[in-house]
Amino acid sequence: MAIPGIRGTDHIGFTVPDLDEAHRFLVDILGCEPIYTLGAKRSDDDWMQTHIGVHPRTVISEIRFYRLGHGTNFEVFLYEPADGQLPEPRNSDIGGHHLAFYVDDLDVAVAYLREQGVEVMGEPTASAQSAKGQRWIYFRSPWGMQFELVSFPDGKAYESGAERVLWHPAHPQN
Repeated sequence: MAIPGIRGTDHIGFTVPDLDEAHRFLVDILGCEPIYTLGAKRSDDDWMQTHIGVHPRTVISEIRFYRLGHGTNFEVFLYEPADGQLPEPRNSDIGGHHLAFYVDDLDVAVAYLREQGVEVMGEPTASAQSAKGQRWIYFRSPWGMQFELVSFPDGKAYESGAERVLWHPAHPQN
């Protein structure tokens, strides 16, 4: 069973400490296209707590929407939290996460990030087992959010005998 009518991911939302800094990173480094902006949202009742799970007096200062490539949409929030803000979680923390982007040539993409002064975490790693054929590397946004680049131009090992493969942004029709 699945949610009736479900098609896939519409957007990924995340909170940043500085919308202008995030805009520069998303547009100038990642190549996102800005689409539209929503103004402030505040509530004098429990709407924020009931609908978003934050302190009821928290204010959303602004929300910006971006599109990247074949349909990855980002909803980027700037909050004024009424009860403080925690730092970006690590991957090992509950709720920890990263966003991964497929690139055609990992080495060219990593060189570009380094030229732009982006923090690249280590050197590319070659995957093993079912993911053999893939190489990947993590990098950080200016606010500390972790991103990943992946590339597997000749496919991954599991694909050779698979009836169904993972969705691939370079081949969205499959």
